Order: sequence, then C-alpha cells, then structure tokens
Amino acid sequence: MEEEADSVTARPQLRRRLGRADLAAVPEARRALRELLRHWGKPGRSEIAELLTSELVTNAIVHTDNDAVLTAVVGPRGLRVEVRDFVARRPRLRVPNADDGTHGRGLALVQSLADAWGVRPHGVGKAVWFELDAGAARPAKGGTAPGRTP
Repeated sequence: MEEEADSVTARPQLRRRLGRADLAAVPEARRALRELLRHWGKPGRSEIAELLTSELVTNAIVHTDNDAVLTAVVGPRGLRVEVRDFVARRPRLRVPNADDGTHGRGLALVQSLADAWGVRPHGVGKAVWFELDAGAARPAKGGTAPGRTP
C-alpha cells in the first residue's frame, strides 16, 4: 500500500493504493483512516467510518482481481470515503442470508450506516463511496446510485 500526500488542498486527506489481493491492506487502511480522523466528528463517527471503509476496501480486494485506490477527504460537510477499482461491474446490494456466513453484508452495512452512498462509473472501472455527516443522499454522477437519507 502506498500513501500519497495531498499538496493541492488544505483539507485533511488520505490516499492509498491498495494492491491486488492484499488483504493486509484492510487493517492498514483502518489504521490510516483512524489517524486521519483522530480529532474529527462526534463520538462514534470515526469508528463507523473505519467499519464502512473496511467493507469497501475488502469488497474491492476480494471481488476484483485488480489494484484499487482508497481516498478519504474531510471537508466542511463531513467525511467522504471512496474506493476506486478498475472493474466496471457494479456491486450488488444483497439481502444477507444466514447461510452465507459473513459474506454479503458489506453494502447492507454501508447503506444502513452512511448518510449517503453510491457507485459512480469512471474511465476503466467504478468508485464506490460513502459520506458521513453529509446532507441528503444524491445520485452519483453518470447514473442513478443507491443512497439513503438520514
């Protein structure tokens, strides 16, 4: 996992490249996000952000056979986390089944805990994102996106 500094804007930002099939990237991403959010938000919000980030990072690593990029930005409206991968196939929101063990719950958690979330296409893949302490959910650019209002 590589980390890049944000020299363009003064907003706190995290950007990490996630290696293909590198499950060690999940706890590393959580740790880096925890450090970014050390003084951010109401009690419990950074823990929710860590959980949701883990889900998006895990999905990108497990369900694509490619690298991915994690970006987290703290702005005036709150936190936005995005995991961009290089596979165009959109993720499916599934209803968790007791027979699935721990599989199939990631996007359901994101939907239930994020203030807004969605999927947007980009040149050679997609970006799955969520926001905390954001306003009403809005459609992602380039199409409709799942989302939820608080």
